[in-house]
Amino acid sequence: MTVLGRHLLVEYHGCDRTILNDLDLIRRYMLEAARRTGATILKDVFHAFSPHGVSGVVVIAESHLAIHTWPEYGYAAVDLFTCGSDVDPWKAFEYLKEKLKARKYLPMEIKRGILELERMPIYQEQIYGAVGI
Repeated sequence: MTVLGRHLLVEYHGCDRTILNDLDLIRRYMLEAARRTGATILKDVFHAFSPHGVSGVVVIAESHLAIHTWPEYGYAAVDLFTCGSDVDPWKAFEYLKEKLKARKYLPMEIKRGILELERMPIYQEQIYGAVGI
């Protein structure tokens, strides 16, 4: 199967609430997570919410890494989307799991750009039709 990228959707629970509310730490961790994948960092944007929470994105040449935190719940939602075979989103997952001090986590990998699906005659009807597109 030919795929253009891998997209990890990660649920991190039981995280350190102080870390989840620290914009500077979250930014530093996300940038390092991107480096650990082997990606080329292009730009980053982070924002701290009041009274709590941080959201941010690291744009990489190979796609993006994004985070949204809810310190009040000890929860972070993270997207790790990488394209190509030279980058490994699982390295970012492991690094962030450790740095956020997550007690529980659920990573879900989605293959993106499955090129063979475009050639399947039932693809459009069964997939797109099923979601109402």
